[in-house]
Amino acid sequence: MTKSDLRKHYLERRLALTEADYALFNERLCETFFLSVDLSFVRVLHTFLPIRKYKEPDTGLIMDGIRKSFPLIQLSIPKVNDKTAALENYFWEGPDQLVQNKWGLSEPRHGVPTPTDKIDMVLVPLVVFDRHGYRVGYGKGYYDRFLATCRSDCKAVGISFFPPIESISGIAWFDRKLDMAVTPEKVFQF
Repeated sequence: MTKSDLRKHYLERRLALTEADYALFNERLCETFFLSVDLSFVRVLHTFLPIRKYKEPDTGLIMDGIRKSFPLIQLSIPKVNDKTAALENYFWEGPDQLVQNKWGLSEPRHGVPTPTDKIDMVLVPLVVFDRHGYRVGYGKGYYDRFLATCRSDCKAVGISFFPPIESISGIAWFDRKLDMAVTPEKVFQF
């Protein structure tokens, strides 16, 4: 399948989840994350905010767990800059900081910018990933460009409801591999 075909197929699979399955997958994904991901070195964790209409994994559960159990970790969230097609990142201050953009994404309207060189881990949105650590996103390249600006030791962690496929064809030179991917069942290391 092409990246476009994979994107369509896995978006349809996510949208077909019942609300009960969606809630269960989110709960299990959060449990797997905290049981399996080493956060001991993390001082700043960047996370996407979920697009609920696409039934993206609810990173809010992970954010809540970090605030409760790892209060020294600062959270950072993205904002899309339409003019540069880049992500701008801001430290999380709370829900009052958020507005809806034209795509229905929650993003910060204000805040303290997060220096990219301070980010230790990035939770990366994806539609599907493979056993080699490559992912298919939404096709705009925001996270590939953003990850290219992060430190080489910054961990890229994909978040997915589904296990990996064998291989994604059409990988380009700019496609950044994940360091790991978290699913409701297990963590995959690359």
